[in-house]
Amino acid sequence: MPALDDAALDQLFRTARTQNKWQDKPVSDATLHALYDTLKFGPTSANCSPARFVFIRTPEGREKLRPALSAGNMDKTMTAPVIVIVASDSEFYEHLGTLFPHVNAKPWFPPGPVAEITAFRNGTLQGAYLMLAARALGLDCGPMSGFKNAVVDEAFFAGTTWKSNFLINLGYGDPSGVLERLPRLQFEAACVLA
Repeated sequence: MPALDDAALDQLFRTARTQNKWQDKPVSDATLHALYDTLKFGPTSANCSPARFVFIRTPEGREKLRPALSAGNMDKTMTAPVIVIVASDSEFYEHLGTLFPHVNAKPWFPPGPVAEITAFRNGTLQGAYLMLAARALGLDCGPMSGFKNAVVDEAFFAGTTWKSNFLINLGYGDPSGVLERLPRLQFEAACVLA
């Protein structure tokens, strides 16, 4: 597989920034379908694909979400063209017959702690894939965890096996809201060659 060029790496990582302000430009249904149809190919354990995504765009959806948001995240979230609830389904294993058909993998993930941590871990990965796919498709992201999960779960997932993980504001960023880039750890502080 060939390496991506510098322009692609910049768009995905090096010059991409977390967005706090948004242009008044909608994100189309076709773009959201393309986003999912791209991110779904990211790898997960036994192809379990436990992430579930709620794309909030309506005033009613925003109002359901509002009570869960922290004050510091209110404006940037309520003005985003799309707010994505990245959730995971603790009963993802019910779909393994379709997603991993060559082996009966359902017994690998018994209900309870094993299934829950698998759903959380792999659902988090899929949320990261969503951000990379969004950037690849020309969208900007503002991921965050400043909200009350229990409030989101009650408002959006009551009576289901879905649980919220984090939120991603999605759309076309307004550069005036981008903060100065913060430092990152150097290789020696974050990595070990063994």
